[in-house]
Amino acid sequence: MEIVTFTEETALQAASALQYILAKRTHRKKVLGQEVIVPGQLGEALRLPLIIKRLQSRQIRQREQGVDDFSALWLTLSVTTQKRVRQVLDWYDPQDLDWDDKRSNRNPLPGNDDPSPDH
Repeated sequence: MEIVTFTEETALQAASALQYILAKRTHRKKVLGQEVIVPGQLGEALRLPLIIKRLQSRQIRQREQGVDDFSALWLTLSVTTQKRVRQVLDWYDPQDLDWDDKRSNRNPLPGNDDPSPDH
């Protein structure tokens, strides 16, 4: 598991994306004998609205508490959920990208077709 350090801005973005992802989850529930699809309430159970409110606060102490709370919550999320949050935000890990992808910011390893004077 990798350690992720959040700034106030990135924590707010990730918390909002997580709230969006969790709000999209639904489950079936029987109400008066009828099966009804209801939205999930995991975001509220994880206290995401409170964390987002703290991250949006004008007080530095509240924002720092929000970052700490979200960082602790992030560590408890499954790898799949973390990956979905990154996809919603279009965040990526440069090490996971192909060499040809311009976002990887890596140079290819020297090969046989490399015109360097060493070869």
